[in-house]
Amino acid sequence: MNLLNTLVDKGLRRESPTRGEALAVLATSDDDLLDVVAAAGKVRRHWFGRRVKLNYLVNLKSGLCPEDCSYCSQRLGSKAGILKYTWLKPDDASRAAAAGLAGGAKRVCLVASGRGPTDRDVDRVSDTIKAIKEQNEGVEVCACLGLLSDGQAERLREAGADAYNHNLNTSEATYGDITTTHTYADRVDTVHKAHAAGLSACSGLIAGMGESDEDLVDVVFSLRELDPDSVPVNFLIPFEGTPLAKEWNLTPQRCLRILAMVRFVCPDVEVRIAGGREVHLRTMQPLALHLANSIFLGDYLTSEGQAGRADLEMIADAGFEVEGADQVTLPEHRVAAGGGCGSHEGSGCGSHEGPGCGSHQGGGVCGPAAAPAEEPASAPAATGNEPRTDLVSVRRRGAGTDLAPNA
Repeated sequence: MNLLNTLVDKGLRRESPTRGEALAVLATSDDDLLDVVAAAGKVRRHWFGRRVKLNYLVNLKSGLCPEDCSYCSQRLGSKAGILKYTWLKPDDASRAAAAGLAGGAKRVCLVASGRGPTDRDVDRVSDTIKAIKEQNEGVEVCACLGLLSDGQAERLREAGADAYNHNLNTSEATYGDITTTHTYADRVDTVHKAHAAGLSACSGLIAGMGESDEDLVDVVFSLRELDPDSVPVNFLIPFEGTPLAKEWNLTPQRCLRILAMVRFVCPDVEVRIAGGREVHLRTMQPLALHLANSIFLGDYLTSEGQAGRADLEMIADAGFEVEGADQVTLPEHRVAAGGGCGSHEGSGCGSHEGPGCGSHQGGGVCGPAAAPAEEPASAPAATGNEPRTDLVSVRRRGAGTDLAPNA
């Protein structure tokens, strides 16, 4: 297929595809799907080999968000039966982080629901970052706290944060359809603030909210222009009790095409499979590793994910390897560019290899939170893209509970 040969050549040169080429990837047939995966896989392996970076989410403050993001289980008016609790103490957050690091994660993503942090909140998170770094040598920390005010990114950087996550989620044209309490421009501004403070920027999207192919291409091209070091790709978790509970628009094949398109448009950045992979990719998760070079380990913010051990077995069985602490994630040209990840001596994902958070369907302004639990053995087989509510399980363990985390 000439299209795929062209896209591979462009990806190896870090050249952007055209909008028409990106749309064409999303329009390919299921008969061509393996060819699409193989082509995007060549680009992924060229820049990242067969390494898979593991990230671990710690939900510092869950629920009761004043924002109205339609996809989010923590939104204003949500009737989803999620855990609700106020700020974890630094030592509790550090213990939660240690569980993920023991399971193989390299980066801890600290997330709090809400529009954005107060200065007191920044102090709280700064104390938590310091505790985690003091108690876990070599860990990278990404913060995801919502919209930032002037000076807050710099304070987080001074406290030891390596990265900041803030997702664009969808195209500018349709943003007002999913959220009314803040704007697309607000989100872009926060990503710029993170960049300017020397934090590695992490920003991605949510697919499956009823958007068009054009919307998906628009948001990915906007992300390329923002130039984050990592791009999390979330697949909507249709939580009962949220406005998008009935939006079951994704198939495993569509998810793979979306990931391939992101890889072609952003060939040399860390592409992360984030919330919803278990719900929508299901048994085709291993194929997605040929497209993305990063995943979250274990549970998400408000829902349960595949067992941590199953994540590790999936990576090994698919012929990939977990990225080690001595390996640099990003290609040399991105590390040496001096912007964002890897530009700070002794920090950033270019130096320790850690991505950022960003898979939280349910995490307030910061983005979507939560992917579901693995399928029960007794669940009936499903076909097509019919709702798989059996795969959406509210998190009842880990941070904010007395039960051991899934890591």
